[in-house]
Amino acid sequence: MSRRLRLWVLATGGLAVAVLLAAAFLRLPHFGGARHPYGDRAVTAALSRHTANVISSVNFDLRAFDTLGEESILFASVLGTVVLLRQTRDERKVPPAPADVAPVVRRYALLMLPVALLCGLYVVAHGQLSPGGGFQGGVVVATGLHLLYIGADYRALERIRPVGRYEMGDAAGEAAYLVLGLAGLVGGSAFLANTLPLGTFNTLASGGVVPLLNAAVGMEVACAVVVLLARFLDQAVVIEEGGGAGQGRSDGAGEGKAS
Repeated sequence: MSRRLRLWVLATGGLAVAVLLAAAFLRLPHFGGARHPYGDRAVTAALSRHTANVISSVNFDLRAFDTLGEESILFASVLGTVVLLRQTRDERKVPPAPADVAPVVRRYALLMLPVALLCGLYVVAHGQLSPGGGFQGGVVVATGLHLLYIGADYRALERIRPVGRYEMGDAAGEAAYLVLGLAGLVGGSAFLANTLPLGTFNTLASGGVVPLLNAAVGMEVACAVVVLLARFLDQAVVIEEGGGAGQGRSDGAGEGKAS
């Protein structure tokens, strides 16, 4: 395909999207008005399904299929990153240089590590009750784990971060979402239908399938971010091109972190 033809295809697609957006904007309620049909319907639907957090009700009940697409985009992105950043034949791994971490930084990072992990798990578990959920909590868990890299060094992080297991967790989170969707079909309803008992409003067991889908997303996001960071950190810290002395990249990474 020539450059000119690609530009014409891009322009045609952009024009179509612009027309659809303009038509949608023209039918939106006026800003600041008293009529909010979308919000009113979302709140009513969330309360009817015993989901206290309306956003989670929208994400994992009203438009659970769209959320599956968003989760799949992250899964595919991480898969592409793993393939592109895999170690090639002209690269080799070298031991990372020890990091010179200030004692106060080390103490603070190691103190905050369990706190960050606990907060992340809390956000995931209470996604159907309060602001947050699987996406936000998963990111908190993954980044909190990397406080060990700040407080100690890369080798300490590697000991508690077996990348292969997190890759399996990433795939398991994606598969769990699909299995929960198929459970709706088995129950005689639609794909990703909320067919489980709704439970008591404003409790952890409320919302039917919402907390389970939220947990699946939390697992997938946490593992995906860990794998993503692992691949980039490997490239920056332990992978060297063949034929070198094996110290340039690792030393630079160590000095950068210490500063």
